[in-house]
Amino acid sequence: MYQRDRAAWLMRPNDSLVDAVAENLLDRLEVGKDLNKTIETSFIVGDEEFLPVKESSVDLIISSLGLHWTNDLPGAMIQSRLALKPDGLFLAAILGGETLRELRIACTVAQMEREGGISPRLSPLAQVRDAGNLLTRAGFNLPGVDVDEYTVRYDSALELIEHLRSMGETNALLQRRNILKRETALATAAVYESMFAAEDGTIPATFQVIFMTGWKEHHSQQKAKSRGSATISFKDIQKQFSEGS
Repeated sequence: MYQRDRAAWLMRPNDSLVDAVAENLLDRLEVGKDLNKTIETSFIVGDEEFLPVKESSVDLIISSLGLHWTNDLPGAMIQSRLALKPDGLFLAAILGGETLRELRIACTVAQMEREGGISPRLSPLAQVRDAGNLLTRAGFNLPGVDVDEYTVRYDSALELIEHLRSMGETNALLQRRNILKRETALATAAVYESMFAAEDGTIPATFQVIFMTGWKEHHSQQKAKSRGSATISFKDIQKQFSEGS
């Protein structure tokens, strides 16, 4: 199991850039709250692994591109399920394993060439096949998974790397190598551009987003039929489709 550097994302007062961004966002939300005074609203800065939410107290939980930073992703999802009321909905979007595949390839080639070995420069991410298992393991009913890929174009690989640093989306593993040598960074940019650059000189960066939905158990939800209770076979269904065509 990978252990991430909690200091890179944990929201503690006056302790990180993340906290400053969160506090700034809360200030904006507080201003916008006055636009609709008919809905009681409150905002909390918290830790995904220790949700400051009472059990069975909310109808909906939405997580937008944040859960991939948790050390214990199944545990965070279990806490989300516990916080939901019966028939409550969990919606989450996380970055998938194909995110920045071009940069991963370029980094690997450059490090092998310049340093004789590799050290991850980006955090590990969940694969699409893992998403359904995560929902089931967390105890959600009617799990659903979808995936989209987005391509963002940059003028150079160095611009992309700088953007990722500004976003805080580089490697947060405790076992990471903290320093990226200048010659390795330049080699990465050169490999990236030689392998993936378009005719106009721009380079693509792939971002894979995995969408997950799950419901907290409720008696009104659909349930799978017991094994052996089927009244029609797949052969009959295939025959009907064949006759229809």
